[in-house]
Amino acid sequence: MRTQEKIEQPDDTVAGDDAPITVIIADDDPMICQTMALILQDYSRGRIRVLDTCADGMQAVAATERDHPDVVLMDIDMPAMDGIEATDRVRRVSPGTHVLILTSLSPQRTVERAVEMGAEGFISKTDAPQTIIERIIAVCLGEPQFNQAAQRQLLDDMASARFNAREDEAKRMLDSLPERERETVILAAQGMSNQEIAERMFISERTVKAHLSSASERLSMNRVQLARLVERAGR
Repeated sequence: MRTQEKIEQPDDTVAGDDAPITVIIADDDPMICQTMALILQDYSRGRIRVLDTCADGMQAVAATERDHPDVVLMDIDMPAMDGIEATDRVRRVSPGTHVLILTSLSPQRTVERAVEMGAEGFISKTDAPQTIIERIIAVCLGEPQFNQAAQRQLLDDMASARFNAREDEAKRMLDSLPERERETVILAAQGMSNQEIAERMFISERTVKAHLSSASERLSMNRVQLARLVERAGR
């Protein structure tokens, strides 16, 4: 396990009268930490000062609690504690710290979780140095930093969450019906006629109609709406 590395700072890190933006970098790849630190120190013209590099999420949380940086660049896949959980803890120990997720891949299935934990954007490890610096400065000005891939993934995640919520609600509504009524509604949604349902369930067509009528009254839905409910529930 690598130990947390303290970054030695030059004496001229402050640009003009403005205090530099302080940053902690968390990534289990030492080359990434070193490269990012060099980019921020060499290209920011004194506007950014790297305080520490950390090899895992636990180190990042400890360093944040000690130094209260303006920004943490947080990798996702790290030992001991991943970047998602570490983001949550960083925001707890230092509410004023901004977290940007550091990624080298399209952020599949991580955007929504990261945002829920308090992340305010994504930085690609392959972004140009000036882009990385601009994103760090902008997030400190209150501007969330999501590239196009992250924006698309966030919208997809939100759409998926809405779909799952609707599916769960549809299942709950169907399951609220008595078993025989539910079976009748599902068969009707599959396109079966009342006669076919009666033959399948060994009941009369009159009973089929009674089941459908009762289900309609319970759920305040007509037969078409019941069919769509079954479709949403995936039954």
